[in-house]
Amino acid sequence: MRDAAPGRVCHADFGRRERRRVCGGWRGLAWWQVVKRTLLIGFVCLAMALPAWAAGGERHRLLVLGDSIAAGYGVEPEQAFPALLQRKIDAAGLPVEVVNAGVSGDTTAGGLRRLNWLFRRPVDVLLIELGGTDGLRGVPPSATRSNLLQIIDTARRTRPGIRIVLAGMQMPPNMGESYTREFREVFPSVAEERDVVLVPHLLEGVGGRADMNLPDLIHPTPRGHEVVAENVWEVLEPVLRSMAESGPLAASEAKGAGDARSQGDF
Repeated sequence: MRDAAPGRVCHADFGRRERRRVCGGWRGLAWWQVVKRTLLIGFVCLAMALPAWAAGGERHRLLVLGDSIAAGYGVEPEQAFPALLQRKIDAAGLPVEVVNAGVSGDTTAGGLRRLNWLFRRPVDVLLIELGGTDGLRGVPPSATRSNLLQIIDTARRTRPGIRIVLAGMQMPPNMGESYTREFREVFPSVAEERDVVLVPHLLEGVGGRADMNLPDLIHPTPRGHEVVAENVWEVLEPVLRSMAESGPLAASEAKGAGDARSQGDF
């Protein structure tokens, strides 16, 4: 019998050699000692399994809708900031599962097109990490703004009660003073207009720093991702704690969630 928690295994059919090694030998014990040891092993296995069973049934879902930064371009998946957020969430004891929907090269227009497919499964929190590719391609800030507004509106229409966090982005000075100013103002204006939580600058302490980025000076190194995760966590943690205190899976259980579950996984 294997326990539900990864890495935690409780075998009911130990071989003789393993039984002697793990249990210290059963021969020669009085019947009450055998019963005592059996009960003790059972309680240990149950204690190991309960946290995983409890979490597995009532985990909120955080969807990271992002580009190459969320996708972890140039680093291992476990080094990208969404994976680091999952570690912080687990360490905080919050019943939240991070789903990384980062796609390298994605734009706000691409994210908008993907959204309905991603919402086939319940989503409780949406973290929007898009716009950087728009800026690097010179997409008009007005178009980026329009796409972000539509992403938020679509999310709320599809998932009533969803919580939304928007990550602010900025462009390097070589994009021109006027463009960088207009682009920078997109994110706080969208957050204010749609009343969503804003991460002021996703790449604060990372952008433009050679020691925090790969040679392309665009994508963070593992250390850079750690800083990005801290920037997000500072804003995201209160959102997740508030959600956890408000009751089990409020957004996931909203109208239409049952239909979404039957349509497939991410």
